[in-house]
Amino acid sequence: MTTEHGSLLPYGAHHADLDGKVLAALERVAQSFRALQWQEARGHGLTPLQLQVLVHLLASPGGAYGSHLARALGVTRATVGEAVATLMQKGLVRGLRHPRDRRRIALALTPAGEAIAAKVSAWGEAARAALEEMPREERATLLLFLMRFISALQQAGIVTVARMCVTCRFFRPDVAPGTPQPHYCALLEQPLAVESLRVDCPEHQPAVA
Repeated sequence: MTTEHGSLLPYGAHHADLDGKVLAALERVAQSFRALQWQEARGHGLTPLQLQVLVHLLASPGGAYGSHLARALGVTRATVGEAVATLMQKGLVRGLRHPRDRRRIALALTPAGEAIAAKVSAWGEAARAALEEMPREERATLLLFLMRFISALQQAGIVTVARMCVTCRFFRPDVAPGTPQPHYCALLEQPLAVESLRVDCPEHQPAVA
């Protein structure tokens, strides 16, 4: 149920507490992105989830399996399967058989699917341009804050598994504080700057609590 301010959260920007304002600001950004997704999806006769599948596959040139898509999008494999089946019927997604196991089929975009995914991804350029107006140090601080916030939400069971550096067993935070590369990846055996931290790493292994 929304509040009188149109928010699903009970702590709008009119509240005096800092946490409420942060949450309200995050929700405002999320609402804007959702509205853009709905607009783009309707324009192509797709659902927002189907559009997300296309955009995710655009970022996975080698293809992706249904289980990976489900995990990345925070839905069940059955839900992803329905979306993929529709996209295949529309000629936007195709299957790629594994070279050593013909039973395994990865998913990839067709040329038509790639064209749509590339077009709908363009709205992100406006958001990127807005970010570039901010000092680099502020963007790095924002990235680290958001990753830690997502990690806390994951621990609380609010979001699904996030394959981020800050939740990985190989991540060593603040081993060299005050330097340009304060963090360290034990898997790659190299120091990491804040802007080098990954939000979705294929080598991610969950940290042991």
